[in-house]
Amino acid sequence: MADRPKGYGMTAEIEEQINSKYDYDCEREVLEWISYYVPDADLENVSGPEEVQLKLKDGVILCKLINQLAPNSVPKINSTNAAFKQMENINFFLTACENLGCQRTDLFQTVNLYEGTNMAQVLLGIYALGRKANKLGLKGLGPKESDKNERQFTEDQLRAGEGTIGLQAGWNKGASQSGQNFGKTRSILD
Repeated sequence: MADRPKGYGMTAEIEEQINSKYDYDCEREVLEWISYYVPDADLENVSGPEEVQLKLKDGVILCKLINQLAPNSVPKINSTNAAFKQMENINFFLTACENLGCQRTDLFQTVNLYEGTNMAQVLLGIYALGRKANKLGLKGLGPKESDKNERQFTEDQLRAGEGTIGLQAGWNKGASQSGQNFGKTRSILD
């Protein structure tokens, strides 16, 4: 994890809430799936957010993973220990995930992995890539993503809806609250 000062008050509460969302079952599934595509990743004995962060922090394993799913997504993987090169690898991975069709909201931010600030979101981001792999016909994670179900309405169908008054427009089929009271009525004295 990053060498950050310990938070107090609301900062500590937020950090505790983020850390409580970390799922060890999801971690095991994600690490096994990564090991399937990147056998030299050596993830068998990795457990816990700190160890996962240390293994994935440089972004090399993630870049190898995305290159297995979509060849040449990351043409050059940086192998230096420079922080900006490692963060660049993570960014290459995230960009390739978006190009593959993953939603930006399902992924994580570079800082979440590099500094270990939200490892639960990192796992969910990799899991989202696994779902997308399922949809592409590759070995993936979790259930297959659903297809978009767009509907096409004719002009007549759209026009028919214009005459309908919705319940939020203030009309509720004649029902009213007049005559209803709960408990003792309020007495206003001058």
